[in-house]
Order: sequence, then structure tokens, then C-alpha cells
Amino acid sequence: MGRMRAGDVVLLTTAASVQFLRPIFVRVIRELPERHTYDGWVWIEGYELNAAGDAVARRELYVMRGGVRFQAQPAAPTKATRRRPVRRGPVRVG
Repeated sequence: MGRMRAGDVVLLTTAASVQFLRPIFVRVIRELPERHTYDGWVWIEGYELNAAGDAVARRELYVMRGGVRFQAQPAAPTKATRRRPVRRGPVRVG
């Protein structure tokens, strides 16, 4: 497995570390190679993602490289959503 890059989305389960009894998705910011680790382990910095894919927490994680599962990037929308203009009228105050 190669080095994780910024923007990669990974799934972390107990295969990556026992701390992930509840699997989480993480969008990688970067690997932290300056931190010395055991062979096969790596520190990563990233954002934990919720079910909608939004970042909810910034984390530094110690994981077994072989247990990290890369996830496919979400496909770009095929059709742009059409926005409707907002009707504006007089506003009554008071």
C-alpha cells in the first residue's frame, strides 16, 4: 500500500487499530512521517466524517497501514441543481 495523500477517504476499523470498535471514515490531510513508529504503523492527520460526508472533527490517528481501507471518491453530480429565484415583496414591520 502506498502513502496516503491529502483528500483520500479511508475507512478505519479494528483491522487498522483496536481503538476503532466503531468504524469511522476519515478524509486524510497528510501522513506524519516525522513521528517514529513501529514497522507497518503510521500517524495520519485527517477529518472524521459523518454519514453525510461532512467533516465533524479533526483527528491525529495512529493506525496500522495494512488495515486502512481506501474508499471511492463520491462521483461528481451529473446534472447541476437548478436554483429558483426567491420572490421578494414588501415586508411589514411592527
